[in-house]
Amino acid sequence: MAGSAAVAAPGPSAPRRLNVNVGVLGHIDSGKTALARALSTTGSTAAFDRAPQSRARGITLDLGFSCLRTPLPPHLGPGPGELQLTLVDCPGHASLIRTIIGGAQIIDLMMLVIDVTKGMQTQSAECLVIGQIACQKMVVVLNKIDLLPEGKRQAAIEKMTKKMQKTLENTKFQGCPIAAVAAKPGGPEAPETVNPLGVSELIEVLKSQAYLPTRDPTGPFLMAIDHCFSIKGQGTVMTGTVLSGSVSLGDNVEIPALKVTKKVKSMQMFHTPVTYAMQGDRVGVCVTQFDPKLLERGLICTPESLQTIHAAVISLKKIQYFRGALQTKAKFHITVGHETVMGRVMFFSTAPADFSEEPLENAFDFAKEYLYQEEYLSKGSKSSEENKENDQTGEGQLPRQQWALLEFEKPVTCPKLCLVIGSKLDTDIHANTCRLAFHGVLLQGMEDKNYVETFLPKLKVYKLKHKEGQVERVLDDYSVIGRSLFKKETNIQIFVGLKVKLSTGEDGVIEGGFGQSGKFKIRIPNGLKPDTKVLLTVTSKKKSKAGKGDTAKEDESSKVDSAQPVTINLLFKRYVFDTQKKMVQS
Repeated sequence: MAGSAAVAAPGPSAPRRLNVNVGVLGHIDSGKTALARALSTTGSTAAFDRAPQSRARGITLDLGFSCLRTPLPPHLGPGPGELQLTLVDCPGHASLIRTIIGGAQIIDLMMLVIDVTKGMQTQSAECLVIGQIACQKMVVVLNKIDLLPEGKRQAAIEKMTKKMQKTLENTKFQGCPIAAVAAKPGGPEAPETVNPLGVSELIEVLKSQAYLPTRDPTGPFLMAIDHCFSIKGQGTVMTGTVLSGSVSLGDNVEIPALKVTKKVKSMQMFHTPVTYAMQGDRVGVCVTQFDPKLLERGLICTPESLQTIHAAVISLKKIQYFRGALQTKAKFHITVGHETVMGRVMFFSTAPADFSEEPLENAFDFAKEYLYQEEYLSKGSKSSEENKENDQTGEGQLPRQQWALLEFEKPVTCPKLCLVIGSKLDTDIHANTCRLAFHGVLLQGMEDKNYVETFLPKLKVYKLKHKEGQVERVLDDYSVIGRSLFKKETNIQIFVGLKVKLSTGEDGVIEGGFGQSGKFKIRIPNGLKPDTKVLLTVTSKKKSKAGKGDTAKEDESSKVDSAQPVTINLLFKRYVFDTQKKMVQS
């Protein structure tokens, strides 16, 4: 859904304009806003630290937008035209990572801004992770080169460039361009007249990296709103980026957060009136009046095209830089669409025999059975070690695809098949660690509040259960008495008819309880082997000698096991969401 650029073609004679969204990401204080300001020629309404607390703290709190226009470079097609680079200045404050994740979905080209005197920092690494998930191309900008002494400047830039190339080696941005600039020589206090260094060269790099992203005007209209204000006598204007579909004058659009539908009265793109906008466009949409305070940011869409969900099934991958296991029942901050909410996870996979199955893209098969996992399986995770032991292939492989059930603490509104990111945003901001844990695609949302009763039973996730007991004595050639498989208070009735296997090889069936202490009778349809009978007779004799007539001692003696006790193995499946908790044997 990573938004994409549109070609505005107002009429046959007008020059075409290509819009490419460029995200400006990086660690706090790397100089992102100054760089966006140095690059841009036209400010948009949301641009440059508009929040009062942002101006006071000198940091960007929300996605600022501004744009830079330049003649269309030849590799983007013939004829006169204009390339519009919309600069999305993403905040770098650690607690604002939610905003960045929201912004990354509409970015075509990413600029990762690095303070040349500091190199990669925690958030630069997190921005790189988000970029790899949500973006196709990147340019690295080494900023603040004016802080390097002039004599050693070139050498320091080259050293940092090499370092960055090494960092990017194992990412999809390997070999991307690296430019060096000073967006605001002398820092924030310097007079406005000071000219930036290297910015015109950077513009050339950006032009060379601009591409025609695939834009699709079909499908339901969806737009991410980042600013909302009213104009007296006109209505309320919502500005943002079209994520999918298109919108025209006179269309009805829904504001799901407010549960209202409004008519589009007029539209503008960077101060130019338009009648149509499509995926990837930055646009202001004016609708009939409502209180703008109610919608600072959010989504608007074709009426009834979004779902509001309480839980979801997603397919997912762990982010390699996240330290620690992803455990079932753990809580994460889940970013879905443009919302971040707390959610609890449960991981599952195919059965080990099907680990190498081709992954199913953008769909989930409810007809299949899935194996419950205590944690996401990755190299070195506990469960994958256990699977190695139960693994018939002997490979200890990992599944090619894994899924999770997400249960949200409060419902979220989002499009189908949208990007999902799970993070641990409560990790200490100053700890040098990646807080992004996993990313995935939402395959199936659950809109019913009572999804636990109405929907989850369709999800066939099972746990494999293994119980072990011992044969206490032989009754006759076709039956034995077992113990230690059940607790005293267990209702043995529910286990009647289940198959068991003796360690000596015989197959048996549980027939029912025997006495009051959790013992039970097993029928051996094909009879006991002579060797087994000998073994069990020896065991029983030892026991009876151990303590005649003294019941306390007899209890003790039944704990004194023979040299080679015969064990009873009971294996069955139980489905996690089966209300009747039935035990199933294949």
